[in-house]
Amino acid sequence: MKTLPVSAIARRILMGLILLITVWGIGISPVHAESYDRQSLRYADFANRDFRGDDFTRADLANANLQGADFRGARLFDTTLSQADMTGANMTGATLDGARFIRTNLTNAILEGAYAFDTDFRGAVIEGADFTDVLLAPKTNNQLCKVATGTNPVTGRATRDTLYCP
Repeated sequence: MKTLPVSAIARRILMGLILLITVWGIGISPVHAESYDRQSLRYADFANRDFRGDDFTRADLANANLQGADFRGARLFDTTLSQADMTGANMTGATLDGARFIRTNLTNAILEGAYAFDTDFRGAVIEGADFTDVLLAPKTNNQLCKVATGTNPVTGRATRDTLYCP
């Protein structure tokens, strides 16, 4: 069994510490999620904002401008998004259970892998929206298939294909 001299061990420990300090120093730090829980944000202008991982549980975002907003991994449980403009919004992996997207503009939105069971999409515009791997109630899926058109410009997927429409 070969043993390393003390100087080699010390060198490896020192290099590991330098690497750790460098990684920490360049800004790889924990993300601090914001909470908008139960807030009234009607008509807010949040276009192109970064809301990754934030909590909007039971918030009211009716008529808000959310064009291009990044909601990846956000919690939108039981959130009101009626008549909001979510054109090009990214909701990949977001929790949308119980959310209300009534007459919401979801043109070219990405909902890939979102949790959307018991979500209300009545009257929503979904042209070019990507619903890949989104778990929807069968009734909701059928309702969306009736109006599904377009192809998402970012993912290149047809809306009808992502909903498995006949």
